[in-house]
Amino acid sequence: MILVTLGTQDKGFVRLLKAIDKQIEKGKIKDKVVVQAGYTKYESKNMEIFDSVSPQEFEKWIDKADVVITHGGVGSILTALKHEKKVIAAPRLAKYKEHTNDHQKQIIDEFEKEGYILALRDFNKLDKVLEKSKHFKPKKYVSNQSHFLDLVSNEIDKNHISWYNRNSKVILTAIINFFLFWIMIHFGLYKYLALTICYIISCLLLFIMKNQRFSNILTTICCFYMIEVLLLLLFSNLMIPDLIAKVIINFLIIILYHVLSKRINY
Repeated sequence: MILVTLGTQDKGFVRLLKAIDKQIEKGKIKDKVVVQAGYTKYESKNMEIFDSVSPQEFEKWIDKADVVITHGGVGSILTALKHEKKVIAAPRLAKYKEHTNDHQKQIIDEFEKEGYILALRDFNKLDKVLEKSKHFKPKKYVSNQSHFLDLVSNEIDKNHISWYNRNSKVILTAIINFFLFWIMIHFGLYKYLALTICYIISCLLLFIMKNQRFSNILTTICCFYMIEVLLLLLFSNLMIPDLIAKVIINFLIIILYHVLSKRINY
């Protein structure tokens, strides 16, 4: 049996149900299909469709299911994973008025990248994804994998907050980094020793403020430290004063962090 669950999102997802119906009509899907449709209004002679069901009834359906096809809602995906089901997830898209934005694409990308689910991006290839699911062995989800949930939450947050708010902790750390560097240089400390101390303090500050794994922050900080050392050497050869060079470098690092942030588990 295939269970389709569309969650409680207040916008329809007819596009997914049409794709499933089409594959049933073509004979590609022979299993019984049960749909928890929520707000999606759709009629089909090929599927059993319910707007909503009781939690107890939903438990029965999901226990019987061999495959769960769902939208990109975190709750829907996690529910299926906790029942150790094979999951095919399709993102709701803003251009079809299925959601207010496209953050479900990022959610599904993260789950797929970690090996938990299969993604359905091209609805015309649903039959191929279903065929692939027969041999797919999903990674076992453990409920205390908080770091992974943080990554997913961060992907959601990135779509709802401004550029400044998204990078405010890094900007604040860069400002503190600059003033610490200025104070140490003022008191005659060798600039590369001062820089090293600044980066150690920055690493600790980001660990406290961002509540992320220390290893990820340390890796990122070390990369930026190496970049800054090379740039300071370059600016010294160009006879640019250290403090002016430090302002320019910090600005460049903030821009670099913003550009690379989607690729960094941070």
